[in-house]
Order: sequence, then C-alpha cells, then structure tokens
Amino acid sequence: MEGADATVQDERDPDIRQPSARHRCTPRPLPALRELLGRFGIDLALHRENGHLPGSFWGEPEAGIVGSTLHVRPDTPVHSALHEACHLICMDPARRAAAHTDAGGDDLEESAVCRLQVLLADHLPGIGQAALMDDMDAWGYSFRLGSTRAWFQSDSEDADAWLRRHGLVAPDGSVRFRTRGQP
Repeated sequence: MEGADATVQDERDPDIRQPSARHRCTPRPLPALRELLGRFGIDLALHRENGHLPGSFWGEPEAGIVGSTLHVRPDTPVHSALHEACHLICMDPARRAAAHTDAGGDDLEESAVCRLQVLLADHLPGIGQAALMDDMDAWGYSFRLGSTRAWFQSDSEDADAWLRRHGLVAPDGSVRFRTRGQP
C-alpha cells in the first residue's frame, strides 16, 4: 500500500488506523541502519514482529528508546527508527543517559531531530531523503508549509542552525557523526 493517504488497520483496535510507510526495518535496510547508528554509539535491538517494543512513545510498531538503545521490529517504519535515533543524537549527555520512551526537548530540538533524520536517510541505501520525506508525510508529520519536503527546503533554517550550533552538522551541511556534547 503506497501513497500519502494510505493507512493500515491497527490489529489491536479495529477503530484505530495507522498511516503506512513504504520503508520498514526489514532485513534489507537493517545492516546499513545498524552501521549508521553505530557511528553515533547507538545500539540497535531488533525484536520479533508483533513483539513488545520497549521505550515506544507512540506505541508499537513505532521505534522505542531506552538508554542508548533503539528498539525496532520488522514492521517498524524506518522514519520512526531514524526519528528516535536522532532524538538520542540531539539530546544533551545527561538526558541521553536517562533516556526512556519520552525524548523530551523543546520545539526547536524537535525540528532539529526532523531535519537530521532527513539528512541521515541518504546514508541508507535504497531509501534516501525523498523516500523518507514521503514516508514522513504518509505517517502524518505536520509542517506549516504542508509537506516535509517544503519544510526541509524552505523553512528549516532554525533547525539547521541548531544542528550546527551543537556541532552535529558541519558548516557545509554534512553530518558530523557525533552526538550532542561529544568533543
């Protein structure tokens, strides 16, 4: 099922519908995702399909965080895995050490997380920025310009400045592969 308005029925409650995403944490993207997250010191824990996901703020199948571990299962959307991983990357060291389920942070940090997840998508073969932004839109990310792409291209300067100020993105816009507070 594809498209910005595609949804899947939630098996736990037939009255709840969850947006679909084309890219999931299936065996194909997992090695690249594990390698990418490892560059930040983030561990990836893969759980069985329909198994409990520790630290999932939005509920399963969305990714969860507990300490420096990202929890996913094969039906977890890649955008969700990247989003929660980017929360860990953007947290200050004290919050990262105590991370569990709710990443916290303010609105600007949340925007920085969204911008960083788009940047990191290019480091996942077969996904890339365009596909990730389509999945983000399908899930229901909400930006005042109407789409993730429009926001990223025309309205994310404050998020970019935040990432640069905290040393997560270089002056040329490339990802620095370190977490906030790391020398």
